[in-house]
Amino acid sequence: MKVIILLGDGMSDVTYSELDNKSPLQYANTPHMDFMALHGQVGLAHTVPAGLPPGSDVANLSVFGYDPRTCYTGRSPLEAISMGVVLGPDDVAFRMNLVTLKPQGSSIYMQDFSAGHISTDEARELVETLQQEIGGKEFEFYPGVGYRHLMVWRGGKDGMQSTPPHDISGKAVLDSLPKGDGADVLNNIMNHAQMALHDHPVNKKRKEQGQAPANSIWLWGHGKTPRIDMYRDKFGLSGAVISAVDLIKGIGICAGLDVINVEGATGYIDTNYLGKGQAALAALENHDFVYVHVEAPDEASHAGNMQHKLQAIEDFDRQVVGTVLEGIKKFGEFAILCMPDHPTPVKLMTHTSEPVPFVIYRGGSETGNGAASYDEAQAKATGLIMEGHTLLPALLV
Repeated sequence: MKVIILLGDGMSDVTYSELDNKSPLQYANTPHMDFMALHGQVGLAHTVPAGLPPGSDVANLSVFGYDPRTCYTGRSPLEAISMGVVLGPDDVAFRMNLVTLKPQGSSIYMQDFSAGHISTDEARELVETLQQEIGGKEFEFYPGVGYRHLMVWRGGKDGMQSTPPHDISGKAVLDSLPKGDGADVLNNIMNHAQMALHDHPVNKKRKEQGQAPANSIWLWGHGKTPRIDMYRDKFGLSGAVISAVDLIKGIGICAGLDVINVEGATGYIDTNYLGKGQAALAALENHDFVYVHVEAPDEASHAGNMQHKLQAIEDFDRQVVGTVLEGIKKFGEFAILCMPDHPTPVKLMTHTSEPVPFVIYRGGSETGNGAASYDEAQAKATGLIMEGHTLLPALLV
């Protein structure tokens, strides 16, 4: 049997008056997800265990089939693994966003957690400068994709508290700076980074072109290397992962899955949806399992852009879900799980911990459990509620 997970990051939301009191999933045109809902099993999944943050790291670990309560150590170590950065047992990895801060009165505000979705090439120049001017044996800076990068503190501290920058979009940053043991070191690095980035040629050019400058870094999501069981040992599966972001790739690598990079996959609304769907079908030729992750709905939500979120959901349905739904038939027996990892309400521009709708569709099955479409309300109405990490084992039955 072929098994595939199609994940639209942050698709789940709340209802809005401007959408006729519907959620984006209810309002968007999603015929392929609706078809699976009509003929499959629909319900709600708790992907964020109580006491853990509602981040994509925790939630995706759940959807991958792992209980985050037993293996979660932080977001950035997973990204480090994807980037090929080796961490020692005492090393601490940090997600490093390139951000745009804006002074206003006596405060400084988080104007843009992505520095205007800075390009990978521009960002690489900035991170390389940080390595030259601030980096050394203790602190190392590694370029990633877009605004998402990595800092490693060799033999560092990991007891501080940090805040994701997308949680404070448009808000003053002072109260959200790192706190706790080691926080003074991080705040000092962030201050030095601002000086290094202020007059950088990349930022001068961006400002001349009316683009947001990457005038600061923001350190968060820290942790040490996790221990995750291999998929072949845990589930008896060979598999692959398809994503534009290092976090998901890192989970896949820890799980022993092949990472498939798709040309034009950006992690934003301009990503290559069709290429991801086609790559997933190609991967199933040689694997039992594929995990396809699309970041775009989440990014649109963080930006507070409803139209972009609706577009991302519809593109995901048409070009990823539709492509897979049609092409997977040739394999005979199959099972598809389609869902978000967590809600990201546009009006909040950040993640929440509420359960998310899922649909399980099996080839040849024509028996649904009462859902007429794929959305939050229909999922709740079925009465089916599951823990996120139990969904994958349920697919294999």
